[in-house]
Amino acid sequence: MELRFIGVPNIPMVEPGDDIAELISNAIVTMGENLQQDDVLVIAQKIISKAEDRYLDLGQVCPGEEALQIAAEVDKDPRKVQAILDESSEVVRKRRGVLIVEHKLGFVQANAGIDQSNIPLLGEDDLSCLLLPLDPDKSAGKIRQSIHDISGVNVGVIINDSLGRAWRNGTLGLSIGVAGLTALEDYIGGSDIYGRELMVTQVAAADELAAGASLVMGQTTEKVPVVLVKGYKPCEPEDKDKRGVGPLIRPKDMDLFR
Repeated sequence: MELRFIGVPNIPMVEPGDDIAELISNAIVTMGENLQQDDVLVIAQKIISKAEDRYLDLGQVCPGEEALQIAAEVDKDPRKVQAILDESSEVVRKRRGVLIVEHKLGFVQANAGIDQSNIPLLGEDDLSCLLLPLDPDKSAGKIRQSIHDISGVNVGVIINDSLGRAWRNGTLGLSIGVAGLTALEDYIGGSDIYGRELMVTQVAAADELAAGASLVMGQTTEKVPVVLVKGYKPCEPEDKDKRGVGPLIRPKDMDLFR
């Protein structure tokens, strides 16, 4: 197998209401590539959130008692802490400078994925921030359908974001929205090269693709929010319960780090 990760340049600065699928299609044509059946598009969460107008002005947030208490513990702006709590279902860990939560979408991450980098300012106080999409799987599905409407081909779509891990340093590009491919490939019951039965082997395929694409995207000023992956040949699960990013989220009762 040969995989190619191709950065898609010339994506304009995204504004609320922009058609992401159209922007991507135009940029791919401009760069001289063609979308083909079973390609995969990995798209940075940030441009999805921008297009969906997930901006929040912290100046409009009024922190409650819990937010004030946690803000004092972690040394963060109480308004941002309130925004984090509003996007979360549980505070997992906290200490000075660090607030780890379980997002309402199920992801365990710092600050509920709320970000203040590479977004336009709202006023002079730099109080603008960007929330995760309301439903990343749905966003990925809409883009996949729009790409099909434009080009006539079916592609896999991954929305990725940078998340940390409990047991290793550094962030990693991981999938938060998936459409048109199997996020978690399950090999349990199969055999290894010597015929031994595989008992626990599952592969986070969508995360591996997201991580590879993240290297191409960069993390600072590269302005490459879309990566075209060729050679993977995605397959969407027939079972609807196995679609999307949900199969990748470890149930809380199996999470040994909580």
